[in-house]
Amino acid sequence: MKKHLIQAVAIVLLLGLAPLANAAGIRNGVVKIGVLTDMSGVYSAIGGKGSVVAAKMAVADFGGKVLGKPIEVLSADHQNKPDIASAKARDWADTDHVDMIIDLLNSGCGLAVQKIGAEKKVIIINTGAGATALTNEQCSPYGIHYVYDTYALPKVAASSIVKHGGKTWFFLTADYAFGHSLEENTAAFVKADGGKILGQVLHPLSTSDFSSYLLQAQASKAKVIGLANAGGDFINAVKQAREFGIVKGGQTIAGLLVFLTDVKSLGLEAAQGMEFATAFYWDRNKASREWSKRYFAKTGAMPTMDQAGVYSGTMNYLKAIKAAGTDDPDAVMKAFRAMKINDFFAVNGHLRRDGTMVHDMFLVKVKKPSESKGPWDLLKIVRQVPGDQAFMPMSQGNCPLVKGKK
Repeated sequence: MKKHLIQAVAIVLLLGLAPLANAAGIRNGVVKIGVLTDMSGVYSAIGGKGSVVAAKMAVADFGGKVLGKPIEVLSADHQNKPDIASAKARDWADTDHVDMIIDLLNSGCGLAVQKIGAEKKVIIINTGAGATALTNEQCSPYGIHYVYDTYALPKVAASSIVKHGGKTWFFLTADYAFGHSLEENTAAFVKADGGKILGQVLHPLSTSDFSSYLLQAQASKAKVIGLANAGGDFINAVKQAREFGIVKGGQTIAGLLVFLTDVKSLGLEAAQGMEFATAFYWDRNKASREWSKRYFAKTGAMPTMDQAGVYSGTMNYLKAIKAAGTDDPDAVMKAFRAMKINDFFAVNGHLRRDGTMVHDMFLVKVKKPSESKGPWDLLKIVRQVPGDQAFMPMSQGNCPLVKGKK
């Protein structure tokens, strides 16, 4: 009787401790990663299916398991619509128990999903969205801005353009959160360096005809026409600007967010000499070349900075789970912030309290056709900019999580 009583007490104690034991390790027995991206629109070449490939490569390279439990990758097309993005994120959190969502590739979608992440305690890694609101007024304890933002891009590139004579600017701006943020930050740097803004015009996302906007820019007589857009919109604007003879007329087209696939689509004849900021270039060093060639073998294209960032973000998220000993989001974020991030993608990387993953950025220049040695030999690195000089200091931001902190 006494023996059975002791056994019963032991069972009760074990049952009572079971929740504590389950607090560590992997909740639900699997780690689920959702790649939420543009699969069919103006940004699909930047991320899209290539981002899904990158995430799956990271999972495979990690070993397919973390803390002994399997890792799954889900994917969906947000169609560049914040309502679709937030609905999918909510469904993934509530129904599929997704632990982390990555890519986003649209600031409207990124901001909407980060809000869901804060509510549901799902880690959100924005690799493709750019708006600085993600780490400022709408920052989240579970939000990470991983690749670039609309402060770092003009800090690296626009200042260089002004210093080389581009003193007057006119903006063609995508009419949503990303475009507004990019124009605002670029204009601030232009003015700080002694430049002047002569005007701007807004265009809808996925614009096919830029003629009326370009004519306004041409009429402004601005030295620089700043394109605060990206992907298909950027490509169309540059092609049509050349058709109108804007470049031959002496005005400079400045891409404020340019991806490798944009340059490839335009061709070196059209894009040669263009300078812009990037977080990654496939031919930077041995490590970036080796990984990019593996990626090329799977996709037939060299990776954009977004796609490379998806791999790096996924890999380092899994490392943070391993370091934390659990996929609990608070523990994982704590481990993530304690990590130093140096891989084929990031140089001198670390995660700040406001969610910015600070790392070195690069000013690059598009090669002349005569300089290129192959179909993807498109860029040369002009300057490497330390992360603490490229990204907005926290003391200048307004993230509620870090107000008053440096």
